[in-house]
Amino acid sequence: MAEHTTNYTSTFIEVAEDCPTDHAQEPPASPSMSAESVPTIGALHYRMIAEHPFERTSDDVIFATWALRRGIDPDDVQAREDFFSKGQACLRASPLGKRYGWGVLSDAEGRVTLVPRESEEYALLAADPALGHTRAMRSKRA
Repeated sequence: MAEHTTNYTSTFIEVAEDCPTDHAQEPPASPSMSAESVPTIGALHYRMIAEHPFERTSDDVIFATWALRRGIDPDDVQAREDFFSKGQACLRASPLGKRYGWGVLSDAEGRVTLVPRESEEYALLAADPALGHTRAMRSKRA
């Protein structure tokens, strides 16, 4: 069974062209803000990447988010193989770059970190010709 991947290497995912904020924001923990709600996808992505910069790949973040929201152990190897047996949306589709103003930098090994759009680091990365460049997906069609 072929395995698909969402990983990028040496690539900077810039915020979406229609991102509504000019500075990075931490996503809300849950839609209703109650402690018993399932965390939002944005909150899970943010926590996994911000608390462990350059420790996880996009695949790690995408699968763990999917698993946690469904009550599946993120370390379940068979569930991960099944999940990646078909294509999945990558971090370009994450609310982090679409709505909350975070760029996502992937290193040469595919491990990711967040970069706030208002930072000097973001401007330098966005202009770096040594990196691949793409944008987070737009929220609305043009």
